Amino acid sequence: MPWPPNDMFVMLAKMNFIAKGIKLPVDWEDLTDKITDPEDKTGRDMYPEAFKPAERTVPPNSPMNLFREATSNKYHVATAKEIGEQYEKFIEGVCGAISTGIGQWMSAATVVAVNIVGPVGILHPGCVVGPPLTPLILSSAPKATPMELKYSMAVANTIGTMWLPWHIGLTGILSYPAFAAFPGPFAPPMPNIPMPLVAFASPGEAGLSPSTLKSLMDANLADPTALHASDLFDAISKAFGTVFQIFKVSTLVTNVLGTGPVPTFAPPFVPVGPVLGGIGTGPPGSIS
Repeated sequence: MPWPPNDMFVMLAKMNFIAKGIKLPVDWEDLTDKITDPEDKTGRDMYPEAFKPAERTVPPNSPMNLFREATSNKYHVATAKEIGEQYEKFIEGVCGAISTGIGQWMSAATVVAVNIVGPVGILHPGCVVGPPLTPLILSSAPKATPMELKYSMAVANTIGTMWLPWHIGLTGILSYPAFAAFPGPFAPPMPNIPMPLVAFASPGEAGLSPSTLKSLMDANLADPTALHASDLFDAISKAFGTVFQIFKVSTLVTNVLGTGPVPTFAPPFVPVGPVLGGIGTGPPGSIS
């Protein structure tokens, strides 16, 4: 099964961001509240009178808008909508690029050098081989403006960097029931019983946790003055963490072809025997 539907990834990232309840303008204060002289009618009326009646109160944005407006003023509502749409477009673009990149990685990833002992295939660290993920993500990530490119590079470099130790570190057991007692001197290539990816462990998975990804994205951006960047990275990282767990459960390690000798085969006295010193190899697409 491919990486979980991109629509799910995008929606989770948006909902994570919306849940932060960020208002625009940031730290807005109604200066009329600062007036202490009740007779100061000019100052008290200055802000409301700066706008036409139709501009002072307009309907709020949709609850699904990524930012909340600080007041019902027409310009606050419009600003929250405009900037929200910009962030929404970026989330859609970068999540789509991540989904596409991982899909391409899955199509190209192979399994090599699985050690077969009887019905068991031992997948050691380094047996899963795949292309670098960072350029696969960057190839379709948003980069229409210098800022989009900067943000996309922070996201792509982070996920690509942390994906590598995860897949290199994968370990687990593959099953070849026929190799427990094979009736011949040499077992021909046979596929493993498909196994869910979640059954395999990797010490590198800690690097794909939402907190680690978010921190590394912040570090890769290296711009503490970038408004809402940390909130954006947090929303994307948490969404990634959710779909990554779904990915592991729904993805199979399959079609890893095992073969090898049966040293104890000696008919008619020993008509069957276990495969010993065999090897398993999976073509591109073995993780699918």
